[in-house]
Amino acid sequence: MAEEGCCENGESTFKNGSHCISKTEDTGGIDSKRFYLARTTAFEMLRDRGYEVNEAELSLTLSEFRSVFGEKPDLERLRICVPLRSDPKKKILVVFMGTEPITVKSVRAIHSQISNNVGVNAMILILQSKMNHFAHKELTTFPFTVETIPIGDLLVNIAKHIQQPKIEILNKEEKEQLLRKHALEDKQLPYLQEDSFVRYYGLKKKQVVKITYSKEPIGDFVTYRCII
Repeated sequence: MAEEGCCENGESTFKNGSHCISKTEDTGGIDSKRFYLARTTAFEMLRDRGYEVNEAELSLTLSEFRSVFGEKPDLERLRICVPLRSDPKKKILVVFMGTEPITVKSVRAIHSQISNNVGVNAMILILQSKMNHFAHKELTTFPFTVETIPIGDLLVNIAKHIQQPKIEILNKEEKEQLLRKHALEDKQLPYLQEDSFVRYYGLKKKQVVKITYSKEPIGDFVTYRCII
């Protein structure tokens, strides 16, 4: 896990250089910077969820991003589509939405494009504006779950903070083994309500996670939580 430190200007950073604020400070436009940070975090999030992510996307610098996408990036070019490592036939599509209010028409336009992305069985919409009630309801017409994440939640990767414990998502077999070992039902496990960490990993109800806290000098402390 990355350790937190300080840049020369005293701002927060990590020892592995991840999202160091000072490293991305320059005289360029704010739009390109926001999209750079959000897209980089999105790639890191997808990697942590088990998707195949090209290392070049994770190591891209702000200047390199601007040379490719410009100061006012085209939102369609920012889209991400990557396969699941365990099953490459399954892909996730990440779509950056515009600044205009998101309506049913906006959602239907995205829906109509699904057929052009063979194998897509999951989607994330990164929002820059509010989505009205009817637009949210329209998301239920998709053949898979569509997540929505405000772009502001992706400007910093919370999973890399020094105080963030190690997270391991149990698969179905591992969950059943845990419950059998302790003669429990999942509802008897401590609960974990939806928060930024749950949204980051895209966790679903009744999934179980193993959480390891590193506490010196007593060593690691392990607990399990069930998503509600």
